[in-house]
Amino acid sequence: MQIILVVEDKESMAQMLRETLEAEGYSIVTARDGQEGIRQIKENRFDLVLTDLKLPKKDGIEVLKTSISENPLAPVIVMTAFGTIETAVTAMKEGAFDFITKPFDTDHLLLLMNRALETQRVLRENILLKDELSSKLGVPNIIGKSPCIYEVAQKVQKVASGKTTVLLMGESGTGKELFARAIHNLSQRSQYPFVPINCAAIPRELLESELFGHEKGSFTGADAKKLGKFELADKGTIFLDEIAEMDLSLQAKLLRVIQEGEIERVGAVKTVKIDVRIIAASNRDIEKATEEKLFREDLFYRLNVFPVVIPP
Repeated sequence: MQIILVVEDKESMAQMLRETLEAEGYSIVTARDGQEGIRQIKENRFDLVLTDLKLPKKDGIEVLKTSISENPLAPVIVMTAFGTIETAVTAMKEGAFDFITKPFDTDHLLLLMNRALETQRVLRENILLKDELSSKLGVPNIIGKSPCIYEVAQKVQKVASGKTTVLLMGESGTGKELFARAIHNLSQRSQYPFVPINCAAIPRELLESELFGHEKGSFTGADAKKLGKFELADKGTIFLDEIAEMDLSLQAKLLRVIQEGEIERVGAVKTVKIDVRIIAASNRDIEKATEEKLFREDLFYRLNVFPVVIPP
């Protein structure tokens, strides 16, 4: 049950608020002056504070400041008489969620309270998610309190446990690699490597060697055998960022890796079995690129097993 603190010096008003809010299922604690309200805030934890601005001993601004200091997540709604709107604006600048002018309709107050409590819930869930990502996933930079970010986080947790190939889509700078790391760190592969590679940042003629490795002498400058990113990611996860920039001929080789679970180093005569989870990402519309024959349709369907769109 959510606990509401009502700070109101007029007995009739305090009683009306108590009866109205208790009828809605809230547990109510009342204080008859600002000093008592501040004491209650310091000794107890409330889900929401509803306070008048003009109070004996300590005014509503002091109650507001104390509440924000003691429990920043608890929204504060201030009640104000018609002639003190300027003071109410001051309260908003100090951090009040909103204000309501007396006399008010109780339905309006309840709507305002519901909105405040829902905002508190989303903010709390976001903080918990951020803490989880920071302490358990090692990705402290995923920050957001919008429903769409929360939805993406839920999808990440849902898909993480399996081996499903994931395709992350979103604008540049939306944190696709952070979400890829979150998927890896939540999975059973978390103790094995997470290997990212940006397909757009490596020249086309070198990308094959970067992905699959090469044998000594396989091309000019290949002075020693080199393991590719897929082998380095064995039993772990490889993150193929900007996958839409990959050359069509290399896309065909990647498709074979997905289908067969094996890679072939440049210049090699035998294949190497690997066990790698693939997470791909793009800031382009890959489906449109497929229609325009710029991306292989069969590879798109292999990658698009579990698509996640990350909002701007």
